[in-house]
Amino acid sequence: MKRMIIAACVAALMVCLAAAGLISGKAQAEKQNINRAEVRDQFVPGRVLVRFREDILPAHARNVIAALGARDAGEIRGIRVHILDLPDQADESGFAQAMAQRPEVEFAELDRLVAPADMTPNDPWYVDQWHLRKIGGPTAWSTTTGSSNVIIAILDTGVDGTHPDLSSRMVPGWNVYNRNIDTSDVGGHGTAVAGTAAASSNNADGVASVAWGCKIMPIRVTDLSGYATFSDLASGLQWAADHGARVANLSFNASDSSTVRSAAQYFQNKGGVVAVAAGNQGTFNSAPDNPYVLTVSASDANDVLASFSNTGNNVDLAAPGTNIRTTARGGGYVSTAGTSVAAPIVAGVAALVMSANPSLTPTQVQDILKQSADDLGAAGWDPSYGWGRVNAARAVALASGGGSADTTAPTVSFSAPAGGAIVSGAITVGVTASDNVGVTSVSLTIDGASLGTDSASPYVFQWDTTTAANGAHTLIATATDAVGNLASCSIGVTVSNSVPPSDTTPPTATISSPSGGAIISGSVSVYATVADNLGVIRNELYVDGVLVSSSTASPFTTKWNARKAKSGSHVLQCKAYDAAGNSGISQLVNVYK
Repeated sequence: MKRMIIAACVAALMVCLAAAGLISGKAQAEKQNINRAEVRDQFVPGRVLVRFREDILPAHARNVIAALGARDAGEIRGIRVHILDLPDQADESGFAQAMAQRPEVEFAELDRLVAPADMTPNDPWYVDQWHLRKIGGPTAWSTTTGSSNVIIAILDTGVDGTHPDLSSRMVPGWNVYNRNIDTSDVGGHGTAVAGTAAASSNNADGVASVAWGCKIMPIRVTDLSGYATFSDLASGLQWAADHGARVANLSFNASDSSTVRSAAQYFQNKGGVVAVAAGNQGTFNSAPDNPYVLTVSASDANDVLASFSNTGNNVDLAAPGTNIRTTARGGGYVSTAGTSVAAPIVAGVAALVMSANPSLTPTQVQDILKQSADDLGAAGWDPSYGWGRVNAARAVALASGGGSADTTAPTVSFSAPAGGAIVSGAITVGVTASDNVGVTSVSLTIDGASLGTDSASPYVFQWDTTTAANGAHTLIATATDAVGNLASCSIGVTVSNSVPPSDTTPPTATISSPSGGAIISGSVSVYATVADNLGVIRNELYVDGVLVSSSTASPFTTKWNARKAKSGSHVLQCKAYDAAGNSGISQLVNVYK
């Protein structure tokens, strides 16, 4: 454990994709040859994750990828996420932004590296496992200690399956990172997480756990230093879902990844619940809630939020996360802290709920955990504790009929505009929502992009349709009640803002810097003067004919990561677009590295 924690603090570490047979193509190739020193800003260099819209044909997607000079290195089947290898000279962030703006693309993001949400232990071992009594474990166990039919997948550094408190709990797993069946623990982190959720108990030896009648499925997703990529986490979730896991634990700060969100949705559609650590940086995460996971913050023995715990809009529950005694790699035990051990406590309670009532859907299990939690902090949901600190006793009681869980979703509809309406200019979008208990918020998206959230009736949103292209658009309103039940409705409208039919004048674009013949290195800012009779809406930068970045706001400066470019001559050119779809290209500028 100590070696793993020290290793997890090392900056700029490498993790590459291993797909356990779930990734097609050559995404695994050359993984071992990437130098960790090349990892910058904690993402895999030269890689972008892209998901095309469902109505885009595979052939068209391949043409788009090829036209931009990228290579489709593989696809995570089941969630349609492509793993793109970028041209040597491409800037990863700029390329991802440019891809995300294309009409065929649902999302594009960097394949970020995420560190284990763990803390360096700074307290002595405690014989008393205070956290189990705090969450009402003994009362819950009087109903169920967990069913052996409920398997908890631990996506982590692997698990020490020879540990005396874990060996009888194990089922076969998979090593996503190396694409083999060796799931032994390479850092110790996974063994601590597994023991927290489901170590053998009531055996007069070692430690107890939350769901000690359930099974453990080890899924190794990290490199030797304990870092995992979004793509490996997603591949691990898909493998676990396809091989019978009902609960999955990710002790990584990854709930705001679109790729992980897609894989968690896949896991939920297969009948499972996913718990994710909020992270230990002590920061606020402004990302919206991920409805397909339970994001968990950490609290102490006095139900006070741990100083290291992240907070944010995505937090669903809190759980004990300080001085947690659990299993250690090599057969021993350790006292540790972090949202890394808070998350598997929630995973364990979810497994107890499923064991008590196997007929519950994943959404119902999530709702039960939220409704039964001990409300801490501000009344109702808050960004520190979510819906409260998890309570196993009440959750199991609700699941087994000892209480009444609210699983009734709100009703939601549009009051304006009407479906099929033709709209223009600035309009007001009205939404009507109601619930048996009460609606807490209504959110609105336009073609999948958030327009905003309203928490008080009447629910109204202002939409300037002149910022959208003429044509068909989809509006989706989602209402959420006090325990997290969701309901959505959608309408289609047609935007028709007048564009002078005679406007066939293309924009003008001129690269002002760097100048022709310039010698460049590092990150290069390319300045272009662009103009149009109606206005420029986007400027793209091409290097040697390959798109590397784009800008949608004045002064339309674009970036080129020339560190990856080969020595010698390179050609720069910009391409500007106006609102009528006209485009204009700049002069060619030769530079040298």
